[in-house]
Amino acid sequence: MSDLKIQIKIKSFICLLLFICTVQFSFAHDRKTVVVEAVEKVGASVVNISSEYEIRKQNHPFGFNPLFDNFFGDFFEPRTQKRANLGSGVIIDGERGYILTNAHVIEKRATIKVLLQDERQFEAQIVGADPDSDLAVLKILSKNGLPSVAMGNSDDILIGETVIAIGNPFGFSNTVTTGVISAVHRSLKFDQRNILHDLIQTDASINPGNSGGPLLNINGDLIGINTAIYSKAQGIGFAIPINKAKRIVDDLISYGHVIQAWLGFGVQELDPRTANYLDLKASSGVIVAQVENGGPAGQAGLETGDFVLAINKDKVNSHAAFQAITKGITAGDTIEIKIIRAGKTKKLKLKTSVFPENKVPDLVWRTMGLTLQDIDKTSKNSYRSQTNQGVVISAVRKNSYLSSVGVEPGDIILQVDEHPISSMKDFTKAAIKTRLKQSLVILLKRHGQLYHLTVKKPH
Repeated sequence: MSDLKIQIKIKSFICLLLFICTVQFSFAHDRKTVVVEAVEKVGASVVNISSEYEIRKQNHPFGFNPLFDNFFGDFFEPRTQKRANLGSGVIIDGERGYILTNAHVIEKRATIKVLLQDERQFEAQIVGADPDSDLAVLKILSKNGLPSVAMGNSDDILIGETVIAIGNPFGFSNTVTTGVISAVHRSLKFDQRNILHDLIQTDASINPGNSGGPLLNINGDLIGINTAIYSKAQGIGFAIPINKAKRIVDDLISYGHVIQAWLGFGVQELDPRTANYLDLKASSGVIVAQVENGGPAGQAGLETGDFVLAINKDKVNSHAAFQAITKGITAGDTIEIKIIRAGKTKKLKLKTSVFPENKVPDLVWRTMGLTLQDIDKTSKNSYRSQTNQGVVISAVRKNSYLSSVGVEPGDIILQVDEHPISSMKDFTKAAIKTRLKQSLVILLKRHGQLYHLTVKKPH
């Protein structure tokens, strides 16, 4: 065989090898889809969250029985059992160690542990939690840098676009599922007290343990936090839009709680007589009962007697619906209110703000019928108080609810709902936080005796 033929065969063989390598590289490259790239980009920032808590149970030799419990309950020591919650989270700030998750994942917590994809484990601190939006922020301390996810934009998501959910369903860490955006602006009753509004609906599989994990777009950007599954059907999951979450996260990091929005107006249920007077065809809904002077509603042009149809995309068909919707609005948001006035439909833009602290005394007098002050030497002498904790009642409005149940000047308030009160500063914060509630519980002290009272506010 001539040298020329040998050289030709060698060149042909080399070309064949190059072709095979090229084909294999091409096949491998084709397998690395945008979904794979997104998961590789974000996977390390998804964490497994476990919270362990204890429950106390009475140890009955006869099993639980109210009759035996009444007679023998004091003789048997309660025993504790450990329970664990499993959920997911995503690191949103690697430098400071902030993790975003669901509030319900950590609500019954004693110890919260965070497990990273690289098997590093940390004990986490709660920065803040907001049950109304089902969001919470945790913090972990790491000597080395932590991976984090890039924030996306949930305002421009498209119905039908591909999305990716990552989480820890049933404890299977970093499980990836894909689907599409099925709908937006969904509302879902989350528990007996809360309705979540403006949710993203997806058919990506979201199972127990996925809660708190990220919903990503095809670029690997965070567009939502997976929060709930619809138990009556398969292929229906929900996520909190990240643009809504950003504002809540900022408050949780800065203050430890969400600063509620001040809208500057109150509403009342529509009754048949009012509907007839206003010439409304609606049989249910709310009308504006009060517009506060100098408030956001007044500046937006809202008037007493306006019939409220919707706030943003959510229909307002009852006072309860109004409360549920406004819970999800944070200070600084601009909302659209759809109303009927004089038979014509109008849309108003209202920019919310923070409720001014100097309006709290008027708010408390109007809703609770009380005037309060710090406990100082003068008030201690005036009311013969022996404590420095709490705030003292200096006046009670006649014909108010608290007056009717016997509350008097000199009584001391130690707690409002779950908020302990040691000064007027504490009470002011609690009054602002609970101002939208129709009733609340106060802990009252009189002559050394403690009383829990339910305060019913006027509508």
